[in-house]
Amino acid sequence: MKVELRPGLQGRAEAIVDTTNVAAVMGSGDLDVFATPAMIALMEQAACNAIAETLEEGISTVGAQISVEHLSATPVGMRVWAEATLTAHEGRSYDFTIEAFDEAGLIGRATHKRVAVKSARFLEKAEAKKQG
Repeated sequence: MKVELRPGLQGRAEAIVDTTNVAAVMGSGDLDVFATPAMIALMEQAACNAIAETLEEGISTVGAQISVEHLSATPVGMRVWAEATLTAHEGRSYDFTIEAFDEAGLIGRATHKRVAVKSARFLEKAEAKKQG
């Protein structure tokens, strides 16, 4: 049964900080702490998870905008997670507020917009770029 699309839907995503998601490896700095791009990806995954069960087959969402603050560094070995809340939905557009945490507390926050797309058509248009 599909979940009703309404503001307040929540999603969560989590990870462990390891050698694959630190700034030194991801190119966003030279320190072995949780990378901002990795935190953003975790936030987007939480937003996707919030509305995944409301989408029709063949429909996906893509990130269209994100405004993020990375507030605190997280060392290798700690668990991190993001919690997204759907704040508004109009047409194909979905707006979220998102907070990210590690085991010591808040590490980031964001506002995020996703847009619904027909998966096959979206991929066809992307692949067409190869043709010139």
